[in-house]
Parts: sequence; structure tokens; C-alpha cells
Amino acid sequence: MKKEEMLDRWTSEKSKQLYRTNDWGAGYFDVSPDGFVTVTPGFSGSNKAEVKLLDVVSGITERGLDMPVLLRIENLLDAQITRLNQSFAKSMKKCNYQGTFRGVFPIKVNQQQQVLEEVTRFGAQYHHGLEAGSKAELIAALALLEDKEACLICNGYKDEEFVDLGLEAIKMGYKCFFVIEMPGELDLVLRRAEELNIEPNIGVRLKISTKAGGNWSESGGDRSIFGLSPTQLIEAVDVLKGKGMLHCLRLLHFHLGSQIPNIRDIRLAVLEAGRFYADLVEEGASMGYLDIGGGLAIDYDGSQTNYTFSKNYNLDEYTTDVVEVVISVLDGKNIPHPIIISESGRATVAYYSVLLVNVLDTARFAPNPLNPDALKDMPEMVENLYEVYKTVNQKNVQECLNDAIYYRDEIRQQFKVEQITLRQRSYAENLFQLVMLRISEEIKNRKRIPSGLENLDEALADIFYANFSVFQSLPDAWAIDQVFPIMPIHRLNERPSRKGILADITCDSDGKIDQFIGVHDLERTLPLHELNENDEYYLGVFLVGAYQETLGDLHNLFGDTNVVSIRINQDGTFDFIQEIEGDTISDVLEYVEYDIKSISERFRQKAEKAVKEGYLTPRERKGVVARFEAGLRGYTYYER
Repeated sequence: MKKEEMLDRWTSEKSKQLYRTNDWGAGYFDVSPDGFVTVTPGFSGSNKAEVKLLDVVSGITERGLDMPVLLRIENLLDAQITRLNQSFAKSMKKCNYQGTFRGVFPIKVNQQQQVLEEVTRFGAQYHHGLEAGSKAELIAALALLEDKEACLICNGYKDEEFVDLGLEAIKMGYKCFFVIEMPGELDLVLRRAEELNIEPNIGVRLKISTKAGGNWSESGGDRSIFGLSPTQLIEAVDVLKGKGMLHCLRLLHFHLGSQIPNIRDIRLAVLEAGRFYADLVEEGASMGYLDIGGGLAIDYDGSQTNYTFSKNYNLDEYTTDVVEVVISVLDGKNIPHPIIISESGRATVAYYSVLLVNVLDTARFAPNPLNPDALKDMPEMVENLYEVYKTVNQKNVQECLNDAIYYRDEIRQQFKVEQITLRQRSYAENLFQLVMLRISEEIKNRKRIPSGLENLDEALADIFYANFSVFQSLPDAWAIDQVFPIMPIHRLNERPSRKGILADITCDSDGKIDQFIGVHDLERTLPLHELNENDEYYLGVFLVGAYQETLGDLHNLFGDTNVVSIRINQDGTFDFIQEIEGDTISDVLEYVEYDIKSISERFRQKAEKAVKEGYLTPRERKGVVARFEAGLRGYTYYER
């Protein structure tokens, strides 16, 4: 092999760099030398069992489940719980912190039963608890949480039934805390506690003045929706004092927002909350618990910056900063160190789930080769466009772009007024695409892209039609432009020769993904491979375990995907733990209030009418009705 060929040879290592797998993968995801995405569960010690995601896909399809599939990897949820608890323990030991840590998982981040079962089962060794923001979530928590040492935090609006359930949980021995989000809730909790003769554990949510950057900055600050102002906090203290129940005030809570990218904002918020905590102790409250809320971020793009979908700190820096700030505030006042609670949900479950999809087809930006002989039958404007094509070079790309757009628009106008034929317009459109490709080649290696040409790659990109719904499986990608790592899970030792955007199979122009992680910045296209005619092409969308399942909707009546859970063994094998079939068509129709028996009967009647009118034979009617019934039982996504 020649030296130039060796330098140009594509390798899996180049794919790692291209898709930044090592930057966002957190040690869990990698690319094997033979070109496959692998997952490593994070076993302790030197054992590095690896599983190829394509092997998992093969096992899924052999079991009769179609793509798309939401893959849950139980080991990664367990590993994230371990990392969070061990990091706080290490930081507390290093800083001589006298309290302990208790993590709680906010149910709203992923409310699926399997997820909560795994959190409570594996988290029991760390007394990892749950946070409930509604009656439904509280009922789920009470059914699943076994560990009486774990904390159960009750946030959100609370009616009498909610409060009664929490009080009964306290009577049963649970460490259940009512976090007062608004002034009127305190009276309700105290009244129901008196009537049931159960002493409540009361917390107060502080409306801190500190605001964080990112998409959820409105969670903090003076105008945040939830929480008590300093004045309201003192009023609550006085109410408790007046009733002789100030000893029931045991917890201070604040929430700065989700996905906080800048560690400085976290330090400032903990500092402010620490001051409030100290003064509440001096007011006579029992205290003992400081709940720092959520906000621990995930580095979705791997840039390790304070960009919205990244973070400029690692887990150990986060836990150490929290512990150090609490110590700095309380030690000067000789106040005992509290139990620190964090409601880290995104960081707990994001890595746990991967959306696996297959590509169905592509629409390629691939103009036909130029046929110069056909020019003799073309009008003047087309000949002018051809002159632009011939003269494109590095120095005149801007001028050529402007001229090409002008001539193309004139040609389109001439077609509208019947001055040129369809065949002539087709030739001109193909020629315009060739001009764009030539301009793209000329600016490829330029450091500064001329104005107007910044989005040329996007305009030339292929469309890869993938078997999923953005609105159902990746709603944040549509709603808030959330960036998720996306890459092929195989063929990574082959050079990706195409650039594309992803379109889902909904009939909606918003059903696409056109923002991707790049080597240096976000890109509007994703490097992908040519499809092989007889082989499936699989993509993985990573870090989707937080919020996406709960927020998904039924746009175009695409329902929940198939779900498969695996557990990786230390010898590198893996077990299928659970398979949940996705929604059928009848399921999603029932969600939107269709009576399945009724519509089946109505179709049968239509088929019978078609027999009477001579459109169908009785035998054909049988087949038509059978296909209709089979369709109702079928998967809402594309089936091979």
C-alpha cells in the first residue's frame, strides 16, 4: 500500500474522533477496532466486558421485534447511581465532612415502572430514595420504595389526599418530607397532621436569587414559579413557632434548574442556600437536611464547556464544590453538617437508554453527469448558467453563487410563463446542482467561508429516512433543539462518504433532526455511509434516558416503541431481562378515544356492502377484513 493510501485509509479511531464518542460516552460507549459501537458496563477493577450494540440488535430481531427499539442497559443505571454516591462519599471524606449524602431520583425524569424498580432495587445499598411531584408519583413511590433509610421527598402541588398519603408513609416508618412550595400549603399540612395525629417532616423550598444559565434558567431567581421568598419563609417559621412545631422544620430545598452547564452557578446557589440554612438553625428549627435539587448536567456534545448541552465540570468537581461550600458557611457558626440530598435525575438515567433505529431509504443530492451536447437546444439563461459552471474557482465563489441563483430563478419564472419546456427546466435544475457541488468543493478547505455560503453543506445534504418519530421518541430535539449524540453503530471502519440529515416517518416538516455534534462545533449535517442494497443500516441515538419517554406524544399516531432491557455480564455476554412490545395501532387509536370493536364492525359492514355492490367476492371480503384486523394488531412503525 502506498504511503498516501495508508494516510488516507479510514479507521475506527477516525470514527471515534469524528463522532466524538470518547468525549460524550463517559467511558461507557466506545468503537471497536473492527468498526462497531460497543458498550462497557463499568465493572469495578480491570474487567472491561464489551458488548457490540449490533449483536444486541441481532438478538432483538431474532426474537421477532422490529425497529425502532428503545434499549435499556441496566448496568449503566446502576453505574451512575454508584458514581454519584461514591463521589459524594469521597468528597466528604476528603473535606472531613461530618454529615452524609442521600440521593433521590425525581420520578418525573423517567416514570416507567422498570426504571423505578431498578433505581430502588440497586439504590438500596446507598439508601437512594425517590422524589414525587404528584399524587400518582407518590403512589408509585410508596409501592416501590422498600428502604426505610431512604428519603422520600414530596414536591409540587399538594391536596388533602396527597398530604394524607405522605403522613401515612411517615407513620409506616418512611423518611417522607413535605416540601412547602407556596405559603398556603403549610396550613394544609399542619391541619391534616393534627387530625391524623401524625407529626410531619416539613421542608421549605427557597426561592433563591441566584440564576443559572441554560434552557431552564427560569427555575431560579426572584420570578421563579415555585418556592418561598425570604419574607414568606420567615412567616412560615413564625407560624410553626406559634404552634410549637418549629422542630418539625427539618429540610431546606432549592432548585436552580435542570442541566446547569456552569459550576460557578452551582457554587453561588449552594452558598446562598447555606446562609439561609444557617439562619433557620439559629431561628430554632431542627433542620438536618439540605436538598440542593437537581441540575447536575450531562455532557451531550462532549465539549466540556458551559454551552447549554454540555458542562464545564466533572462529577468529582461537582460534589467537592458542594461539600466545600456547605462547610465554609456552617463551620464559622459551629452548625452541624447536614445530610446533603441531591435530586439528580438526568445524570442518573440519561446514559441508560439508547434509541436504535434502522434507515429505510435516502433522498440523495446527486445530480446527473452533464451532457454538453444538449446545450444547443437550451435557451440563453441556461447557457449563462453553464458559463457559471465552467468558471467556478476559489476566488469567485461568491460571485458564481449569486449568478447561479439569479439564472436559476429566471429560468423558473420562464417556465411559469411557458417560455421554456419541462425538459429544459430539468436540465437547468441539474446544472444548478452541479454548480453548487463545485462551489462546495472550492470552499471545503477555506478557513473563512464567504457570506451566504455557511449553510451550503446543509443545502447539499442527503435525507436519510429513519424508522422512528421525533415527536414520540426525541421530543426535546423538536421542542428545545436538544442535541443528542447520533451515529451509526456499525461500519465505523469505513469512511462515511455522505452527509445527511435525518427525517422521521411522520408526515411533518418538523419531523427531522438537522443539528448534530461536530468535531469543533455543532454541525447541520451528519456523516453517514452509502446504504448497501441488501443490508440494514442502523443508527443509535444516545443519552435519551431522561424525559424523552414521558414527554413523547402521538403525532401521526406513532406510539411507544418496542423496549428491550439487557444486563451485561462480566464475561462479556448479555442477558435479555425484559421485552415490552410497543403500541399497536389499536392501542394508539384507543388513546384518542376510538372504540376498536365499533370501528372493526363498521369496516366489516363496509366490506359486506362492497360484496353486495359487486366490488368484492365473499372470499375477497374475508381477506380484506383479515388484513384490516391484522393491521389493528400491528406495530405503528414501518415493518419489513
